[in-house]
Amino acid sequence: MPTAARLVAALSLAALAYVVTMLLPPLLPEGTNFSKVTWVNVGLGVIWGWWLMGTRIGRGFVAAVNNGVTGAAVLMLSGLFVQGAAKMFNQAHRRIYDDPFEALADIFVLALDYFFVIAVPHVLITLLIGGVLSGLLTENAGRRWR
Repeated sequence: MPTAARLVAALSLAALAYVVTMLLPPLLPEGTNFSKVTWVNVGLGVIWGWWLMGTRIGRGFVAAVNNGVTGAAVLMLSGLFVQGAAKMFNQAHRRIYDDPFEALADIFVLALDYFFVIAVPHVLITLLIGGVLSGLLTENAGRRWR
């Protein structure tokens, strides 16, 4: 059922995904196409905000902070997984892999490679602070508009 808390969670996590994605171009190799990456990450923010954060409200201040940090962590992990899978499919079209299991295993390797590239303090701190703010905004919306 749609609620104001779910809407606020979806919008705030989508905004966090957009801000964090805008921090990434200087970290990745030149020529990386960010047109689809931005919208995929924003879409993941909407999905995880609605389904994960929007349903876990009304439990207090500490739970709201934990909810926001969890939402930001899930957003980052799912974004890494999706981008790793996209790169794996691009490489699979060039017939780099010998069998499907090698391709599936490479998703996690590629996601881990992306993580090590983007795991710099300003990105991680932005994720943490944005997650906390998203959780607090969601909790506030849940209390204000029932």
